[in-house]
Amino acid sequence: MRRKLIKYLITAGVILVICMSLYFPYPNNRTMFERVTFMSFPISDQDGYNLLAIIGSFLFIFAMILLVKGISKYHVRTVIIVLFAYTLLPLGLVTIYQETFAKGVAAISYDGKGTCDFESVSEDELNGECQLHITNHSGHPVTFEIEFLDSYIPDKAHRLTSLMNEGGPYRITIEAGGEKMVEVKELLDVSDVPNHVDGGGSMNVHFKMSDGERERVL
Repeated sequence: MRRKLIKYLITAGVILVICMSLYFPYPNNRTMFERVTFMSFPISDQDGYNLLAIIGSFLFIFAMILLVKGISKYHVRTVIIVLFAYTLLPLGLVTIYQETFAKGVAAISYDGKGTCDFESVSEDELNGECQLHITNHSGHPVTFEIEFLDSYIPDKAHRLTSLMNEGGPYRITIEAGGEKMVEVKELLDVSDVPNHVDGGGSMNVHFKMSDGERERVL
């Protein structure tokens, strides 16, 4: 009986590791277009339902069932601890890696709470302003270029955040072990942009960063 319980626990642990690896939040943000989520799985995104995420969700539930079967008591307490560990462990592993071995853009983190605001100046010009809180975890300065990305909105064809690229590229340097509130301000010529917005704002801004060798999407 004891051997059977151990098998349940080992199997549950292996499945949880597999689930965690499916949408591990590094080096790229793989859930940036999520619409419906379960744990770390983007069940629905801009392309509709995500089969891999659905399979991962069922695997996660199956792993939790095996976990409960593998322990004789403290079921609720154990499940709560595992849920917290499953949620926090990936971020902890990423932080440890970035503060020890990572170099260049691999050592950069972003809090995901950036904003962009646009104000009409004339028919063909917009004032654009974005703020991004970025951290360099390495012991060396990191310089990179950023390209702003739009969040996909099914019922809206207009570009918004990506309009900032009309004034780019933007080259940014973050000092060793430093944090920086990056502020990008630009007078944008949108005369060649069809159906451009006249103003507005966006939150939780996403962008692509590149140091010439590697790229990451945050």
